[in-house]
Amino acid sequence: MMGRPKIAFFDLSSCEGCQLQIANLGETLLDILGLVELIEFREIMSEKWAGRYDIAFVEGSVVNPESEERLREIRERCNLLIAYGSCATIGGVNGMKNRKPLPEVQSAVYGDKGDGFPASKTRALHQLVKVDYFIHGCPIYPDEFLRVLKSALAGLPYQIPDYAVCVECKFNENICMYDKGVTCLGPVTRAGCNSWCVNQGNLCYGCRGMVSNPNRAGAEEVLRSYQLDARLIANKMTMYSAAMEQSDE
Repeated sequence: MMGRPKIAFFDLSSCEGCQLQIANLGETLLDILGLVELIEFREIMSEKWAGRYDIAFVEGSVVNPESEERLREIRERCNLLIAYGSCATIGGVNGMKNRKPLPEVQSAVYGDKGDGFPASKTRALHQLVKVDYFIHGCPIYPDEFLRVLKSALAGLPYQIPDYAVCVECKFNENICMYDKGVTCLGPVTRAGCNSWCVNQGNLCYGCRGMVSNPNRAGAEEVLRSYQLDARLIANKMTMYSAAMEQSDE
């Protein structure tokens, strides 16, 4: 990239918590701003940009025709598109609506005015457009955001870890949540967050999505040893990954 690359942040259907993660980087954010030209970021500035972007970060999932149109416009105007946050990378919490008929969902949210709010199945960004980099998590892990940004600026690929969060837990010497009597999704969730939640005494909710080749036999053995039903894990995974159950449309 010649000169300071133009970078923009956008949000579709989301809580915007991932944008706040970036805004809260503090002095690190100031260092980043010395390397790039930030031209659009609704959480921290009001300016809008009419030209092209070198890098567009997009948070949130596509849940209606309007958000799909907006995503396609962003894709056309950027050289690199980075999906960040669970909503953008795997559909996130919004994907839970895919498990019910759309009219039922519209009625539950908008009552008898549901027909006035067009909706579609929740989709992650890569189900509609080309995505160049992914930053998983809800919210994103700041250190991974910085790694991906550096990779994008250098024109290098970023390899998302494809092993379970349990590996990171072991490195961090955490006591297994199952030993504490808590059902955790670490055995089937892709790593890359440095077992962030478990380090703080919380459990893994699967916000990074499932590893591509989960050790089902091992996970089932863990569940059996703690006398837990495998369906419990499957149901918990739908909190973030329900949109991935659907075929691309």
